Amino acid sequence: MRPSELGRRLGIGVRVAGKIAQDRVQTRAQSPPRQAESEIASQVRGAQADMRRETQAMVGKATRSAGRGIGGFLRPFSRVGGILFLEVTGVFFGIFVLWFSVDLWKARQGYAQGPDHNRFLFDCVLTALFGYLCVSSFWRAGRK
Repeated sequence: MRPSELGRRLGIGVRVAGKIAQDRVQTRAQSPPRQAESEIASQVRGAQADMRRETQAMVGKATRSAGRGIGGFLRPFSRVGGILFLEVTGVFFGIFVLWFSVDLWKARQGYAQGPDHNRFLFDCVLTALFGYLCVSSFWRAGRK
């Protein structure tokens, strides 16, 4: 419902309510007061229920429209944000690659045997793992 229709409907509702009230005042002398009051109350409740349904429909439509508008506005930012997240993650993994490669260089003397053999193997595995994660993160960012 458009805002211009809302004012029109409210105006019509007020006129109808005025006519109903005028009819009730005229028939009040002819019928007992309890019956007239209960009829007016039931008509008012019906009109209130109709207005409530129309208002809920308007609010629902406005909410859906606002959600679509905000979603359309944020869509390009979500793409850029995803790319930026992948690149930052790649840099983070690259820092670990540098860290473990320095340790790998220090433990290179004991790669075949010796006290640093396990340390060397551990550094090799972690350097390879974080290297893969770093490269794949930048690769995925480039594909987006």
